[in-house]
Amino acid sequence: MEEITVNRMPLLGDEAPAFKAVTTQGEINFPEDYKGKWVILFSHPADFTPVCTTEFMTFATMMEEFRELNTELIGLSVDSLYSHIAWLRKIEELEYKDMKNVKVQFPLIEDITMDVAKKYGMIQPGQSNTQAVRAVFIIDPESKIRTILYYPLSTGRNFDEMKRIIQALQKADEDNVATPADWRPGDDVIVPPAGSCGTARERMESQDEDMYCLDWFLCFKKDKK
Repeated sequence: MEEITVNRMPLLGDEAPAFKAVTTQGEINFPEDYKGKWVILFSHPADFTPVCTTEFMTFATMMEEFRELNTELIGLSVDSLYSHIAWLRKIEELEYKDMKNVKVQFPLIEDITMDVAKKYGMIQPGQSNTQAVRAVFIIDPESKIRTILYYPLSTGRNFDEMKRIIQALQKADEDNVATPADWRPGDDVIVPPAGSCGTARERMESQDEDMYCLDWFLCFKKDKK
């Protein structure tokens, strides 16, 4: 009976596994080449597949939006570099929604040996032993994994949500706050819970116009930025 090796997936807060790889944009050394930047590292099952094609077109057209958030994109599949190049050339010929003449200018990793995919737990035997699942790792400028998303093979990713996650993480880091359900930039944010009875009482009695509490443990601050 063939033995199946299951690789441990990195967890939130872990150092992002390092790797060197050949890509459609040349060789990359991760995370060394991306110090000081946020990174979205995402995998797809195979080139020339319909769901992945719509995803790459969407990512490519949003590349500058992510760069405005100091965020770089890195794609991965276990196909060859030549397959990647042929697929990306074909994508330029397609038109989907309002997207056409789309050039994919972020690196797409060749991972025939599945070395990188295994480091990130992207090979999941319950789905496939030969294809990477549809995974997303959001990695911060300190090379720490901050968000992990996994999608089934049949379901395309929500790119607006990925952008929102980056914005929420950056807001939390910058202002030492948390973001409530469905938060969008400009919405009120949550201040850290009170650490003592005195602090809780002060917050409930505060006259600060920029802060309001629903109860002692749930206080919001208006975002003026």
